[in-house]
Amino acid sequence: MQTRFPEKTLPYLLLAPSIIIVLIFFVVPSVQSLYLSFYRVSALGNKKIFIGLENFTRLLTDPSYLNSIITSFEFAIFVVFVGLAASMAVAVVANQRLRGFGVYRTLLIWPYALSPAIAGLIWAQMMDPSIGLASHLLEILFGIRFNYQTNGQQALLFISVAAAWKMLGYNIIFFLAGLQSLPTELLEAAAIDGAGAWRRFWKITFPLLSPTTFFLFIMNTLYAFFQVFGLVHITTEGGPGRATDLMVYKLYRDGFEGLNTGYASAQSIVLLIMVAALTILQFRYAGSRVHYQ
Repeated sequence: MQTRFPEKTLPYLLLAPSIIIVLIFFVVPSVQSLYLSFYRVSALGNKKIFIGLENFTRLLTDPSYLNSIITSFEFAIFVVFVGLAASMAVAVVANQRLRGFGVYRTLLIWPYALSPAIAGLIWAQMMDPSIGLASHLLEILFGIRFNYQTNGQQALLFISVAAAWKMLGYNIIFFLAGLQSLPTELLEAAAIDGAGAWRRFWKITFPLLSPTTFFLFIMNTLYAFFQVFGLVHITTEGGPGRATDLMVYKLYRDGFEGLNTGYASAQSIVLLIMVAALTILQFRYAGSRVHYQ
């Protein structure tokens, strides 16, 4: 049965705020970036010289930009796969019907309420090689001298863990919602048939959670490429030795610190196309494995 609005303009009025926001904050800046990517722009922005595809061809031969692409993919792989795996494990434990777990579930959501900059500040203080409690515990308990300020590999691991922790609450909310909506009769029947907890999870729970997992897979990918600027800026600033120079941060450095607007605009277009292509591939290949029944 179809629902008909008595007022034909009402649906458009309800959609108008979202459409206006998308136009102002996404479509217009994207078109402007595409336009500027074909120009060499002066530092003050008052002069432009048309150079065609020179900014894009320069990207392909720029070692620092190629390094930022590799670094971004390494970072995204960790945030998406390790972050989702950890979130699902915590959600399964938090879904247990035990006294006090309601408060526990609420506390798990808190990290997502923090801004990336605040999350970065917290992790920077915890892992500070001089005064950080977590860094001292690592050295005392495991003999690991963790110094993200001078070690490039440790710095990349540091921001990857911090970014995955930042998304933990968001992922857990959806996994908990999915777990609590599962048909309990299937799990009870499998338990009666002798299936262990591990087998029930992989054969029943995980396939039924595939729509939620696929949605979070997309959202975490977008987060890893677009929404970690504040975290990187407050902790490593792309260092040491550009080991954490993600694409979104290099774009900022070239555009706002180097005042190379045309080159930075080309980077923004490449980043947008790359993430859009990744999303399409995810829908094409990962989406085909999702079960909605």
